[in-house]
Amino acid sequence: MTHFKITSSPAEHGMTLYTLRNAHDMRVVISDRGATLVSWWAPDRYGREADILLGYPDTQGYLGNAAYFGGVIGRWGNRIANGRFTLDGVDYQVDRNEGDNHLHGGKGGFHLMPWQVQADPEGLRLTLSSPHGAAGFPGNVLASVLYRLDDDGRLSIDYAATTDAPTPINLTSHGYFNLNGGTGDICDHILSIDADRYLQVDRRLIPEKVADVAGSAFDFRQPAPIGPRLSWPDEQLRIAGGFDHCYCLRAEQRAVPALGREVQALRDVATVYDPGSGRQLTVSTTENGLQFYSGNFLEGVQGRAARPYAVHDGFCLEAQAYPDQINGPDKEAVILRPGQIYRQATTYRVTVRE
Repeated sequence: MTHFKITSSPAEHGMTLYTLRNAHDMRVVISDRGATLVSWWAPDRYGREADILLGYPDTQGYLGNAAYFGGVIGRWGNRIANGRFTLDGVDYQVDRNEGDNHLHGGKGGFHLMPWQVQADPEGLRLTLSSPHGAAGFPGNVLASVLYRLDDDGRLSIDYAATTDAPTPINLTSHGYFNLNGGTGDICDHILSIDADRYLQVDRRLIPEKVADVAGSAFDFRQPAPIGPRLSWPDEQLRIAGGFDHCYCLRAEQRAVPALGREVQALRDVATVYDPGSGRQLTVSTTENGLQFYSGNFLEGVQGRAARPYAVHDGFCLEAQAYPDQINGPDKEAVILRPGQIYRQATTYRVTVRE
């Protein structure tokens, strides 16, 4: 049986912080601004607690959240080339907030919006109404996210959305993890990803082709430390300043009548282990893609410590559709239409190894 408790506390700038607590006193703190993961307090092998999420020193940082710390990203996670796509014969121009690209929902992305908390016996549910034309996207969208923390250390994130007009949608969570609790960078973290292929990118970080991971720095089919891979002489690493690439996860499909098509089943897709603390993170998802980001642009971002963050002080494993998929041959899979329900489920489980 899972025992959980939710408490709330007002914060500055009109935000409220909600704490999920399990029977072992593991705690996850979530803000109603951006439905954001603010903190995750977890023990190491000696029982010492630390916050394994990166974040700002106070709530002020989450008003702009330029680093996307912990936010729910929408309507579109990752990039859309030139901020343009065509849907049912109509051309759309959405926000271009990373050079010519659209990135993470644009200037008014979901991670910046005030979400409404709804009563739910299963956990903490937050909802957001995104109006037609927001960031240039069509359709009025109602999105929801349900957070649950169980006694096994598993944080489940269940997303849903509906629309009154066809629109692209690709939701994800942008939590930055550091399993040593910020005592060092992530270079000694040992990563595995259950994927044989990944998407190589151009200089705009837009995918240009599918490549095999075999024989490359991107092969994490067997666990390997992140740091040594960052120093490999790989052109893709040079372009991105590290890892900022989407992995094509192995398939395990099931039918979903609400979508009228098959989607992936929830399955384990990645693990990260920190030898120093003994903490291990296991990621499971229903999504086709997993963006591994090695914190390449963290330099100078002020976090909770006196010293600002540096490059590779945190990592993200963002479960999502493929970047720029709306402009690819499989774009229908990322279009939500009236009468359909978008669903996505991702879990992050923290355990301790001796």
